[in-house]
Amino acid sequence: MIKLSLRSVLIFPYVALIICLAIAIGLLSYRAGSYAVHTVSNHLLKETISRLNQAIDRHVVGSVATLETAFPAGIHIQKDIQIDFETLRTRLWTASSLYLDPNNYVYYGNRAGQAIGLYRDSINTGELRVKFTPEEHRRFYTVDGINGEPQFSFIEEKNFDPRVRPWFQAAWDNVDDIWTSVYIDFRTHNLISTRARRIQGEDGEFEGVVATDMSLKSLNDFIGSLNISQNAIAFIIEPNGMLIASSHSPNIKQDENGLNTRIRADESGNALLTDIYLKIKPFISNGIEHSEPETFSFTDAQNRDIYVGYNEFEDEAGLKWINVVAIPSEDFMGGIKQNVVQTVFLSIFATVFVTLIGFMILQWVTKDLKLLSDATNRVGSGYLEEPINIQRKDEIGELAKSFSAMQKRLQIDYLTGLPNRYAFEQHIKAIIEKDIINGEETPFTILFLDLNDFKKINDQFGHDMGDQALREFALRLKSTLSQNDLAARFAGDEFVVILANVNSQHDLDAILLKIETAFLEPLALSESLKLTLSTSIGAAHYPENGTHVGQLLVVADQKMYINKAEMKNRQ
Repeated sequence: MIKLSLRSVLIFPYVALIICLAIAIGLLSYRAGSYAVHTVSNHLLKETISRLNQAIDRHVVGSVATLETAFPAGIHIQKDIQIDFETLRTRLWTASSLYLDPNNYVYYGNRAGQAIGLYRDSINTGELRVKFTPEEHRRFYTVDGINGEPQFSFIEEKNFDPRVRPWFQAAWDNVDDIWTSVYIDFRTHNLISTRARRIQGEDGEFEGVVATDMSLKSLNDFIGSLNISQNAIAFIIEPNGMLIASSHSPNIKQDENGLNTRIRADESGNALLTDIYLKIKPFISNGIEHSEPETFSFTDAQNRDIYVGYNEFEDEAGLKWINVVAIPSEDFMGGIKQNVVQTVFLSIFATVFVTLIGFMILQWVTKDLKLLSDATNRVGSGYLEEPINIQRKDEIGELAKSFSAMQKRLQIDYLTGLPNRYAFEQHIKAIIEKDIINGEETPFTILFLDLNDFKKINDQFGHDMGDQALREFALRLKSTLSQNDLAARFAGDEFVVILANVNSQHDLDAILLKIETAFLEPLALSESLKLTLSTSIGAAHYPENGTHVGQLLVVADQKMYINKAEMKNRQ
């Protein structure tokens, strides 16, 4: 099995988590953005279609109001328009004043072939068009104000007969208002639709038709001015596909003979408009049942998702148009995708940044943990003395303190409080290794002490008394040594001492005498039990008797030549 370090175990899942989080954020952002795009696009489509309906309705309402003002309900017309000419002219001026755009032309024709019309150039001026007999041509007059005196302008070349006009024929056959087919005005070259209403005479019979032209230029301009989105498209068509208005294509073109003709949606020259029309054509052919806007989406040839909204506008006079608005998803998704890309880059940056921060934190944590791990391995291998320099105030710091305390306890004899054999040997090794590194020799002396007749104490008085004797022996031994010397319990009743400042046999004898003197006073194990301790001592000198720990201890053990008698002889 692959062995992973703690750092790897901690950092790999950490990095993987950050990456997964970044991916999740990106996906959620894209999904939320897509949903938002779908919701917002549908809302925008329906809102824009509603605006188109309002614009059309404003035109339609204007035409209704214009006709009603020209011929209020219940008013009958004379057979000869000359009888009530001034009143009729005033009503036409008033009617054409209501909505100069788009209903600036109001006119009337009767079955006798007479005609009167008022075309408004502005709020203050107009053009009066009149004929009183079928044979005469219309006369054109300029008029300034509602009461202004008509000023003759010219006579129309062609004979205008209202009775043969489409608006007259359509209204003759219909009791209610009716719209004519959309056509191109020869003067303005704009699309026009005419609303016509039959007018009854005093006898209650059909007498004539009043009509108003509704210019579709302002409607086309309104659609062209819609600021939906960068690539959005809006258009109005008739059920047969003929364009009424469009934001991205003309609604009139010239044919090969130079004549103006209307344009079908699928001949507009705009690929997106054509695709949309072909998609909604089946819906139109089958009839649109709901007045509320409908939406759908499709993928065009450029692999773009196109959101489409449409509805049908129909009034009581037979006007039936289809309003269409389409928005490519890229207009919204461009920002969403850019946001996702930014999220990805920010996530990558955040991943790197957080990984570096995490790596530094993990380095800070695992570095000390590795020190503890290495120290534990060294303790397991028998090296107890190496210190751990970890200065922290957290759990790892507490663990290091506990480990250091454990190291100390492992090097201390629990009974006497002196360093144990291992600590003593490591101390000597450290001195010898330092000399080797420095290329010099630092003399020292090792004493090996064996407590005499200790077994009898254990046998006669018990192990508790024996332990007490050992503690007292260690205490007295330590009291005889200088600050640079070290005493340790070697094993059982054996103790060892390293002396740093022994320059001669005389110095050694003085130290041995001091040790012996320390044990002259009897040991009080209890109020009734007092014992006198004695010890055998051997000595070995570095480097004379050896250059490593084992050699020195063997020599010291073999030279236990001092006892009480010998000490007295030396004195």
